[in-house]
Order: sequence, then C-alpha cells, then structure tokens
Amino acid sequence: MNTELLEALTILEQEKDISKETLLDAIENSLINACKNHFGKADNIKVIMNRETCDYSVFAEKTVVEEVEDDVMEISLANAKMIDSKFELGDVVQIPVESKEFGRIATQNAKNLILQKIREEERKVVYDQYFEKEKDIVTGIVQRYVGKNVSINLGKADAMLTENEQVKGEVFKPTERIKLYVVEVKNTTKGPKILVSRTHPELVKRLFESEVAEVKDGTVEIKSIAREAGSRSKIAVWSNDPDVDPVGACVGMNGARVNAIVNELRGEKIDIINWSDNPAILIENALSPAKVISVMADPDEKTASVIVPDYQLSLAIGKEGQNARLAARLTGYKIDIKNETQAIESGELPKDYMNTQVVEEAEEIVEE
Repeated sequence: MNTELLEALTILEQEKDISKETLLDAIENSLINACKNHFGKADNIKVIMNRETCDYSVFAEKTVVEEVEDDVMEISLANAKMIDSKFELGDVVQIPVESKEFGRIATQNAKNLILQKIREEERKVVYDQYFEKEKDIVTGIVQRYVGKNVSINLGKADAMLTENEQVKGEVFKPTERIKLYVVEVKNTTKGPKILVSRTHPELVKRLFESEVAEVKDGTVEIKSIAREAGSRSKIAVWSNDPDVDPVGACVGMNGARVNAIVNELRGEKIDIINWSDNPAILIENALSPAKVISVMADPDEKTASVIVPDYQLSLAIGKEGQNARLAARLTGYKIDIKNETQAIESGELPKDYMNTQVVEEAEEIVEE
C-alpha cells in the first residue's frame, strides 16, 4: 500500500474538500503527461491505479515486430521472447515504465499538472458553495476599503461591495460583521467573482425570512417590496392562514422582529401593509400612514386616482414625494393624488362635500 500518498490525498480531501477520486485522476493524467514529455508521445501508455491502496503501475504497450522502426511503440520478437517465450509477431507486450527514470523537466511538468488540478478543484468547490447562496443573504466580515469599494471576507472567498451597491451614508469598520445579498456568482479563471449588495430590495425580504418564522415556512408571504435603501422600505404581506395576522407576525411582540431588521439596516424605516387582490384597497394600504377618502383604480391602464383629506396631502405624498413614489412601486400603479379641495374643483367630489363631512363628523361626536 502506498501509505504516504493515501495519507496525503486524505488530508487534501478533508482540508480542501476535493474528492480523492478527482485527485487520483489528476495523478493518472500527470503520469501520462510525464511519459509524453519523456518519450515524445504517450499513445501507448496505460496507467493502472488501485483506488483503495493508491498503488499504481505504468505500462507501455508495444507491438511485437520483426524489425523495430519505433522504439516507443514497437519491440523486436527477440526481446519479446526474452520476456515471455509465448509472444509472437503482432502480439502486444506490456513493458513496465519506472517513473523514477523520468527526467527533471518531465517530473516538474507532472508536478505542475497536479498542482494546477488542485487549484482548479479548489476554485470549483468555492464556486459551487457560493453559487448555492446566489439570491440569498450571507454574513461577511469587513476587511478594508479599496478606494470607494469595500472588501468583504465571506469565509472561503472574498467579495467586493461596490460603491453602487452600498447604502449612501453607511460607513463600515474593519472586522465588522454585516449582512449582504448575493446578487450573482460568476466563475472566472481567478476563482469565483461574487457580487454582493446592501441596497437590493431582496435583502429586506431575506432578512424577514430569517427573522420571521411564519415567512420562512410560507404561512406569511411577502407579495411585494419597494425600497429606497437607507431611508425607507414598504412591504406588502399576505397570510395563507386566516388565524395568522401577517402584519403582526412581521412586526413581532413589541416590534421585536421588525426592529431587529431595522437595526441590521442601520435605522432604515420599514412600513408593513396588508396585501389585497383589490387594487383600490391595496393602494389605500400602500399610502399608509396617510388616510384616504377614495381610490379609483384602472387595472388595464395601471393608473389610479386617489383623493385624500386636505390635511393629509403632505403625508400621503411624503417628504420629497417618497411615500407616493414607494406606494407606486409597491402596487405597480401610477398614482395621482389630490386633496378634497382639488377634487371638488375638478368635479370628482360634489360641491357640498365639505359641508356634508362637517355634518357627519358632528353627528359622530354627538353619538359618542
């Protein structure tokens, strides 16, 4: 038994996660390549290797001829008879090849071939490992800034968090642990190239999956996400179980679940609303926390006209139009927001609407 080789392959298999079978194939190919470098060709070389013991033998198959024209491929009948008297013209003789006879260059080339195969397999193992995590979140350790990009250690591989994928205003310190969304994993000659993001909307979804058991097991579905990274996100949720409140499940006891995600996102605000198949209800929910008087939605044109109380207009639109913008992304509708006064002027509400509202509110107060 080739004990040293067996031990070496076992260690490589454990440390590099490279299968022993792959390494043995690499050794076989390196022996054939060494023979080619030594003899000039290796068409007649056969390598027999025991996968259990790692013992191996190398043979050159030579044809028995009357007159030898090619020493590598042929053997004379007289020489064949010296090996075994039964050999006749046309027979194939297996001549053992001693690897220790190989020249320095042939040996070095064989070594390089094995090392190259090990490096290729290492890259393949790392690629496969992170390819499985594509479209998912990973935890990385901040290493250093490279210009405006951030080098992140993911364990067996490094990733570069580019400036475009960073949340504006976020500053990282070396050794800090952060959550990242794996956008894409590419296989290159220098190893896997992993594109990660802190701005992707799916990062929010994956964080909810890891934090909220009901989302992870499919009881609660996140139907839609709209995000302005670092500032605010809106998510629409739906429950497949009538006994489970989707918003409550995502918020958690005393806001524990959503606060954990907010902390991970460095204070980014998150609005959680109920999803509805009715576009008018969905749009009304999406404009939360603003109150809505009416919604007229056109599913074909994907447009909606929304009327809100005068004092709610600024809240519905949001700072720099953010609330309305996120609501439009969340629902997929182009939303036109008007206040009561504008709606009365345009004829969308009756002229005595304001007086009617005052009377109704007064009646409610009296009843209370």
